[in-house]
Amino acid sequence: MAESLEQQLRALVRDVPDFPKPGILFRDLTPVMRDPQAWKQVMEGMQQSLAGLQPEVIVGIEARGFIVGTSLAMTMGLGFVPVRKPGKLPGPITAVDYALEYGSDRLEIQEGALSGCQRVLVVDDLLATGGTAAACAELVSRAGGAVCGYGFVAELTALGGRSKLPGGVLVESLIHY
Repeated sequence: MAESLEQQLRALVRDVPDFPKPGILFRDLTPVMRDPQAWKQVMEGMQQSLAGLQPEVIVGIEARGFIVGTSLAMTMGLGFVPVRKPGKLPGPITAVDYALEYGSDRLEIQEGALSGCQRVLVVDDLLATGGTAAACAELVSRAGGAVCGYGFVAELTALGGRSKLPGGVLVESLIHY
């Protein structure tokens, strides 16, 4: 019996115990990205599961979301807009502050970056607690767009990140832990 795409990808993901701090099992997707055939399958799988949303643009969350987002944008023939951490974008920006487990952070997007783009697909490499992806949805809204869906390469389901994302919006992940 042929392995599913998820099984093939899971075999490539490297588990790194106690990173970035003790007690955390980090799922390193770099080996998937390094394998051109596997990465092509990731992009094709994401395109198949998300194309029905008919997005107009892809927004990627810094930093690995840039890798996923630009690859998927090329695969789907769409433009890409980066959402960055503070102070990295030139010109006027729109920002949103959001809470972390210990402290807070901020996401920014250039003003006008979503001009004329109402259907926005938000992508990142991993969905964990959902805080950053939820903040990105708020930022997209403030910038004049509407999130039509989310795409992730992997998801840590036990952390319940989906529950923090807006209801009624498709959330797709290729690998589930």
